[in-house]
Amino acid sequence: MEILFPWLRYHPRSSAKLVAPLGCLVSRQKHTLPDLPYDYAALEPHINAEIMQLHHSKHHATYVNNLNVAEEKYKEALAKGDVTTQVSLQPALKFNGGGHINHSIFWTNLSPNGGGEPKGELMEAIKRDFGSFANFKEKLTAVSVGVQGSGWGWLGYNKEQGRLQIAACANQDPLQGTTGLIPLLGIDVWEHAYYLQYKNVRPDYLKAIWNVINWENVSSRYATCKK
Repeated sequence: MEILFPWLRYHPRSSAKLVAPLGCLVSRQKHTLPDLPYDYAALEPHINAEIMQLHHSKHHATYVNNLNVAEEKYKEALAKGDVTTQVSLQPALKFNGGGHINHSIFWTNLSPNGGGEPKGELMEAIKRDFGSFANFKEKLTAVSVGVQGSGWGWLGYNKEQGRLQIAACANQDPLQGTTGLIPLLGIDVWEHAYYLQYKNVRPDYLKAIWNVINWENVSSRYATCKK
């Protein structure tokens, strides 16, 4: 089926468990909140259970619910030929659709067995494009810390150039829909992702999150997007 808005296209090579909820606007199937592959407390002490519970069951759930509402209104406007309403709904579709896409990726990028460094092809690509893993980590951390207000820091894959790139996106703008880069690793730097534990000290949160990065998932995503 045709996807009417490119920012709602979640990359098909990612986990099938998370792809299914991101259907097309022309489908009657509503988006649903994906289950976490671990318990809320599994990432402690780096990210506490209260943050994970609120982040997943409240914030992500709100994006899902609002996306469903916006899509329903859009389908009604489409059926009526109401172009004005269709245009007016696009910011809500982008924001909530992006929030759903971004968080669906984010949960798989984390693991209680994470941390350390990637291996294999991904590690070689990081060394090629950033000089070393330490340089890559420093650059992605700096970009993520430097996001003004709310947003995301990303490691993405530029398919045309065949190289890795670091980028930042404001608010819930999805990486692929706004930059063309295929998302591999996303770091949420909205305050709801860390404030209850790290207050306003975003660098401390960024330092901690590297201990739970799921490099197996990121490596798998990288290997698939190269095909």
